[in-house]
Amino acid sequence: MAADNLNAAAQQIFPETTAEDEARAGVYAVLGALLRDVPDAGLLAQVRALPPAEARDQFALAWEGLRLAALQVSPGEVNDEYHLLFIGLGRGELVPYGSWYQTGFLMETPLGVLRDDLRALGYERRDGVHEPEDHVAALCEVMAAMAADPNIPVERQRDFYQSHLGPWVSRFWADLGAAESAVFYRAVAGLGGAFDALEARYLDMEV
Repeated sequence: MAADNLNAAAQQIFPETTAEDEARAGVYAVLGALLRDVPDAGLLAQVRALPPAEARDQFALAWEGLRLAALQVSPGEVNDEYHLLFIGLGRGELVPYGSWYQTGFLMETPLGVLRDDLRALGYERRDGVHEPEDHVAALCEVMAAMAADPNIPVERQRDFYQSHLGPWVSRFWADLGAAESAVFYRAVAGLGGAFDALEARYLDMEV
C-alpha cells in the first residue's frame, strides 16, 4: 500500500505492528482526517507528496486519483466543497452517520450498540468532540487505532468492522462519489470504496 508516509504516528506508537496493519492504520487515518473536518494545507500537502502509483490495481489507482485530485485543488476550494457536502445550511448534501444509513434517523439503536462496544474496547469520546460516535470519520479513526494496536486481535477488528461499518459504509462511499458537490471528495470516495473492498476481504481471510 502507498500509505507508508501517512502512518508514521501509528508506527511510532505501535512499533511491533505488521506491515499490513501499519498500512491499514495509515489508510484509515487518512480517510478519517479527510472526513473529520476541512483538510488543512498540511494534510493536502501530505496527500500531494504521495509517490505515483506503480501498480495498476483498483486500490493503487484510487491512491493515485487522490494524489492527483489534491494537486488540482486549493485549500479554499476544499473548504467550500466540504461545507456543501457535510454541513450546508442546516444540513449538507450527505449525512455521514451510521444510524442514518441503517435506520433513516440520527441517534438510533446502532449508535447505542456502538457506544457499548467502544466502552468495552476502552475508547472514550475526547473532550470538545460533539459529533456522535457513528460519524464515518470517527469510525475510521477507531479502526486505525485498532489496526495499529498489536494487543487487539484481528478477530475483534473484524467483529467491530462487521457490526459498525460493514452494513452501510459502501453505500456512503457510493453516495459521496455521486454527490453533486463532490470534486476532490469524489477521489476520496474512490479511495474509500477501493479500500473497503480490500478490507472486507482481508478481515475475512485473516480470521
